[in-house]
Amino acid sequence: MTGRLFIFGLGYCGLEIAKLARMAGWNVAGTCRTREKADELGRLGFEVHPFDGTTALPAKALGNASHVLCTIAPGTTGDPALKTSARLLRDARWLGYLSTTGVYGDHGGGWVDEETPARPAQPRSIERLATEGAWQAIGAELGFAVDIFRLPGIYGPGRSTLDQVNAGTARRIDKPGQVFSRIHVEDVAGTVLLALGNARPGAVYNVADDLPAATGEVVAYACELLGKPVPPAVPWDEAAPTMSAMARSFYAENRRVKNDRIKSELGVTLRYPTYKEGLLAIARGA
Repeated sequence: MTGRLFIFGLGYCGLEIAKLARMAGWNVAGTCRTREKADELGRLGFEVHPFDGTTALPAKALGNASHVLCTIAPGTTGDPALKTSARLLRDARWLGYLSTTGVYGDHGGGWVDEETPARPAQPRSIERLATEGAWQAIGAELGFAVDIFRLPGIYGPGRSTLDQVNAGTARRIDKPGQVFSRIHVEDVAGTVLLALGNARPGAVYNVADDLPAATGEVVAYACELLGKPVPPAVPWDEAAPTMSAMARSFYAENRRVKNDRIKSELGVTLRYPTYKEGLLAIARGA
């Protein structure tokens, strides 16, 4: 099945989804923040509309889109796409929203799945959960399926531990028991593409790989691939005072994210089931 897919936010994930969908035969359009970026993406063959989150898009922008996906992070006053352009969604039959596994909050390193109650503690995750609800509410109002994709740390070409090692900014923080889940941007796109053609009416999906791991392990592997020395591990108590508030907030929560549902319901086969396959492909330029 194909149709017209409109993506609010052709950023790192949104553009990868757009490219894959177009290859699969979808008519794809979307938004970006500036005219300059719109011109750049236009040269790649995409129909792009500048959108700053404060002014509604013209009605013709969505062009009777059958599927609408939002990748834009909410602000403190709500989702900009819904606030400005909700009236344009009435011709769609599927809505999707990229959220975060941060909505689960801290689980002391334990596993979470889609049935785990969402109990976010970080302000940005609280805003995400509220936005999930807003998209689900408008879907219920209009009678559309709404899929929520909860993502952990996203990496890929140009945004990986390999880049941090090359830049000399990679650190091995030693906080015993601390792990993070991850997902390669191509696997985000592949999962969303399968969801576009799924007949099931709306669901929440954790989009994570198979191997939660400590950051120190990932840094060490990236150094091995690049032939660079592994930086010494820095104890958490020593590292924390030198970190930004945002960085410390990530270490304040610890969980492992299960991905069984995307496999059983959408038929996902991860291209990069762990960070090792993902980083190796990036290092080889695949």
